[in-house]
Amino acid sequence: MTTVATRIADALAPSISHAFGVMGNGNAHVIDALRGTPVTYVAVRHETAAVAAADGFYRASGNLALATATYGAGFTNTITALAEAVQAHTPLVLIVGDAPPTGARPWDIDQCGVAAAVGARTFTVGTADAGRVTVAAISHALTHRTAVVLAVPQGLALAPADDEGILPSPAVPAPVVPRPADIEAAAMALARADRPLLLAGRGAWLADAGEPLSSLADRIGALTATTALGRNLFRRPEFDLGVVGGFGQDEAMDLVGRADVVLVVGAGLNQFTTRFGTLFAPGTTVIRVDDRPQSDNPAVTKTLLGDVRLVAEALLARIPARKGEAAGWREAMADPTPFRIRDAGSGLCEDGRLDPRSLATRLQEILPENRVTVSDGGHFLGWSNTHWDVAAPNRTMMVGTAFQSIGLGFPSAVGAAAAMPDSTLVVTTGDGGALMALADLDSVIRTAKRGIIVVWNDAAYGAEIHMYGLMGLDTGPMLIDEANFAGLAQSLGGRGDVIRSLDDLSGVETWLASDAGGVYLLDCRISTSVVAPYQREIFEHAVAVSA
Repeated sequence: MTTVATRIADALAPSISHAFGVMGNGNAHVIDALRGTPVTYVAVRHETAAVAAADGFYRASGNLALATATYGAGFTNTITALAEAVQAHTPLVLIVGDAPPTGARPWDIDQCGVAAAVGARTFTVGTADAGRVTVAAISHALTHRTAVVLAVPQGLALAPADDEGILPSPAVPAPVVPRPADIEAAAMALARADRPLLLAGRGAWLADAGEPLSSLADRIGALTATTALGRNLFRRPEFDLGVVGGFGQDEAMDLVGRADVVLVVGAGLNQFTTRFGTLFAPGTTVIRVDDRPQSDNPAVTKTLLGDVRLVAEALLARIPARKGEAAGWREAMADPTPFRIRDAGSGLCEDGRLDPRSLATRLQEILPENRVTVSDGGHFLGWSNTHWDVAAPNRTMMVGTAFQSIGLGFPSAVGAAAAMPDSTLVVTTGDGGALMALADLDSVIRTAKRGIIVVWNDAAYGAEIHMYGLMGLDTGPMLIDEANFAGLAQSLGGRGDVIRSLDDLSGVETWLASDAGGVYLLDCRISTSVVAPYQREIFEHAVAVSA
């Protein structure tokens, strides 16, 4: 007899390789049914981590993953991570238990309504259609690049499933072909530009458009830049201005502001990317390429609907090569050194704690090149995102930023480690986010083959200190009793050092030089006296709009 749980597992297996979850009454039989498939199941400690790990797996690998939790409290524990996945356009499937077909129990809630409130559609299986509904859920996730919920009513998992025959394959959307007239208009603007700039985001990476976009930049003599999630997409670093927005280097951002035509590909152009509307000079022609309609953006002159790779290839075919490709505009970067300088800090601040800029600079020197970096949200983003190199867009992820959350660093790292087991996992988090996600410090230590955790421990919610503290609010609620994260890591089977000076990094340097595996946590006692430039920018904007 084939049960509903088995039918679901069999329908999932062709599309996923990994599942992340916490077992409970509502999903126990589905998890058990996965044993009969090639799917690898990874247990996490909190339901938030089930969804966040599936999200992290996709961001690192580009492949769909499964999350699972029980009904009720198990399901509601996933909501922050589910909202982040929806906002970040991460396709994943979350399997949860639900109320029995006979009616709600005292502890049941409207789970469909809760999921819908954060933008996730729910698909509910039955005995007659468990396989096809599962395939439909996968198709929806892939087509709409979003998270979906697959609900299994209580009592159905072990019920006999009807014979559904051969299940269809999940629908995968075809690339959106751009209109020739739109290509012609964009080609004309780029060909006539004196100072063209190509700005790429994560969407360009997902479209596998790095090569044609790099060729297009060479064809028109353009400078290039990326969003924080598209770093190192282009193959010519000597003409790349790096990341734009609040994480951008000042001289590089000045050069971005001189561009007369900007082709934006696979990037959302949010307020942080555009420096609150000041990134481009008035009168700049900004052409945004995306494969689905976007909300109006005052910076955008023209929207070009189409797959990023197809658009880049079409523009290459339409625009003739320029003579003297490096002349003029590209000569501005004849010496790229001024556009690479970052403040290396003072070592120790006046309060005796580490200057985070100096710490970030030293860590860049010792962290292995073959790494995947998972960053939680918080003030510390201003150091890891400005001082650390990135090998490719899928080698770094900022989780929580889409939904403006903290506490998803450890959970997401579990998925990234599973997606790239042969790369060193680097987790970067603040002390507030680390305490919020503490249950899954265990999951990282237990599952990562080799990893380094950097806790930027300033004994405070740094973003609040540098926003509301500067506004004159009482800083008491913004402070955190200093935790010993190194000791916590050791208690869970990892390594850990408290880092009070740069010399204290010698232990992890020795470890990195060896072939040792495991997870090494660096509890870095940094000062709150240094404000990240992006945070200062946010504060100044908040003051300006409230004046």
